[in-house]
Amino acid sequence: MKDKLLAYINENLSKTGVLSFKKARYNVDQARCLSSAKIEEMESVVDRSFGVLEDFETADVDSYITDNVNDNKFQKLLFKYIDERGLKDSDVYKKVHIDRRLFSKIRNDEYHPSKETVILLGLALELDEKQFDEFINSASYSLPKNNVYDLIIRFCFVEGIYKLKDVNELLDSYNCKLFSY
Repeated sequence: MKDKLLAYINENLSKTGVLSFKKARYNVDQARCLSSAKIEEMESVVDRSFGVLEDFETADVDSYITDNVNDNKFQKLLFKYIDERGLKDSDVYKKVHIDRRLFSKIRNDEYHPSKETVILLGLALELDEKQFDEFINSASYSLPKNNVYDLIIRFCFVEGIYKLKDVNELLDSYNCKLFSY
């Protein structure tokens, strides 16, 4: 499985032109530095290219926000998937060791879960890659193909690896942050 993961990471990182992967182990700190340097470079270009917007109508901004607000799509999608699979809420949060109180907060329309929580819920629901992309995007997150951690998580959804122990094992093999439980 680890060889298949390495091939998947190599393929996706080379497509983005960010990194080439020659060893099975990866120094995550280097990837973070590279990513943050890229971000700073992009911010610098944007700052030079565009001045501060001075002439805008507040009504236009308000209208845009109203037309494009997400309307708690994450919560709706979460409970839709739970219902489709005939699961109880407790089946979902217990499977990935999420606290009942945290799950109650997620039920509240005002709560915004962390990326880690969204990933855990996706694992508990055993979503495929397409479903998970929609699910994580509904919470305003993504799994870009330019860092090892996100590629490993994506790989798990592609390959149907949903057991937390197995996911952590793959994350650990690349010195990535593990899910606690």
